[in-house]
Amino acid sequence: MRRVIAIAVAGMSLAGCSSFSMDYFKSAPPPMQVQLDSQPQGADAVTSLGPGCKTPCSVSIPAPESGFSVTFNMPRFQPVNIPVTVTRTPGDFTSPATTVLDPSPVFAQLQPAGPPPRPPRKPMRPKKKKPRPAAPAAGAPAPAGSAFPDPSAAPPPAAAPPPAAAPTR
Repeated sequence: MRRVIAIAVAGMSLAGCSSFSMDYFKSAPPPMQVQLDSQPQGADAVTSLGPGCKTPCSVSIPAPESGFSVTFNMPRFQPVNIPVTVTRTPGDFTSPATTVLDPSPVFAQLQPAGPPPRPPRKPMRPKKKKPRPAAPAAGAPAPAGSAFPDPSAAPPPAAAPPPAAAPTR
């Protein structure tokens, strides 16, 4: 009977081990450092995985399963999107697993954005010149219809008194 109990106990313990996996001994992959740079420096770099910074910088990302992209933005420059490929090499008993990013470091050459378009200008039309009236010669009387006499002209002669009317008888 002892043998039956020992075999039964051993069978139960082996049955419990069938759900046991070596995954419990594997650690989560460590985060990776990604170097980001741009020309000119000072651009905002944001990964499609979330983290971002101002170039030149380094961000820590979780070890990606597949490729991702980095977008570089800077005022007065066109945005640039750089795809990054991820190559994973599984490890074995003699070597650890490796993850390689291409390109590394991630670099972007930013191109200046053109000036904002200006609205079209309307062509200017030349102004028509008005003819100037001829200036009166010095000493000439002011025009007859003028309300203001010429101050440099001689005063007009005094008007003679009207003739007296003859008495009628």
